[in-house]
Amino acid sequence: MKNVYLDSAATTQVRPEVISKMQEALNHCYGNPSSTHSFGRTAKTAVESARKTVAKYMNAQPSEIIFTSGGTEADNMILRCAVRDLGVTTIITSKIEHHAVLHTVEELRDKGDISLWFVNLDAYGNPDTDNLEALLKKDASKKLVSLMHVNNEIGNKIDLPTITKLVKDNNALFHSDTVQSIGHYPWDVQEIPVDFLVAAAHKFHGPKGIGFAFIRKNSGLGCMISGGSQERGFRAGTESLHNIVGLEEAFVLAYDNLSAEREYVTEIKSYFIERIKTEIPEAKFNGHSGDLDKSTYTLVNVCLPISAQKGLMLLFHLDMKGIACSKGSACQSGSDKGSHVLSEILSEEDLKKPSLRFSFSKYNTKEEVDYTIGVLKEFTQD
Repeated sequence: MKNVYLDSAATTQVRPEVISKMQEALNHCYGNPSSTHSFGRTAKTAVESARKTVAKYMNAQPSEIIFTSGGTEADNMILRCAVRDLGVTTIITSKIEHHAVLHTVEELRDKGDISLWFVNLDAYGNPDTDNLEALLKKDASKKLVSLMHVNNEIGNKIDLPTITKLVKDNNALFHSDTVQSIGHYPWDVQEIPVDFLVAAAHKFHGPKGIGFAFIRKNSGLGCMISGGSQERGFRAGTESLHNIVGLEEAFVLAYDNLSAEREYVTEIKSYFIERIKTEIPEAKFNGHSGDLDKSTYTLVNVCLPISAQKGLMLLFHLDMKGIACSKGSACQSGSDKGSHVLSEILSEEDLKKPSLRFSFSKYNTKEEVDYTIGVLKEFTQD
């Protein structure tokens, strides 16, 4: 049985170079970065070096990079503290955001802290900029817009320059969950003046449990976790040095190899789309995931032409064949409410069919694609 990993949007394989850097840090750089002795100073230097590295690649200032446990913590910190510290009383978002954003803003709304408005989406899941502008102009409340750059289920890319300009022209704050795009697309926070971004290292071949928030200088945002003065006072707690070093190495390798690896992964995705269209022509690509220009090059989301009943066994069947991917449709199991993303854009008929997200990395091959398509074709035709 083959082992084919096509779930890199969930988490990626850690690069060997990253593992080596982390092992070196664990073995030789074990001081507390807050300690004033030589062991602590060595550790502190490593943390600040990583901060400067990330800032350099994003054209940010080192003080604007705050290390967190990942994207979920960073999203929570930014959204909650923007309401607490910046006077935000209205948040505008979409119904297809990651739950790290959706559940947070819904909780803030339910507690009476904010008004929550959802921007209209088109049939593919793209935000309607005319509607967004109308919401921004609706009243004089202090507003924050939160829209993810790349959707984690259907891969749609929003028009970030246009939306950022629209938000800033209306004197609102802009937060973007960029977990699926940082490490896969170049970033310049001077060129695209967002207020807040988030990242997670395990999405670009780094370790789990570490990420960062970009918080623009002089934003006025305060801390969410109180205690020590680590991370410029934004996030108390002893820094996870080996993870920070791992993030730095993964970040550098992602951007130093971005052009070649993006070309390679794009070719894998293009080949996957071609093979699906040839072997299972009744299949549909959800959102813009089948469009190489309008979606990320790292994933596709496919609605398969089989019954809901048969679809119950699909992921189990693929797993038995050694293929790892993710479910991206409404599930018929009573314990699973299904995909909130697909529920917003698919017809009732297509929601009953199984949809799967296949996501790719530099470690995948066309041979793996051929094997996966063969297994899918056999299953759909049985």
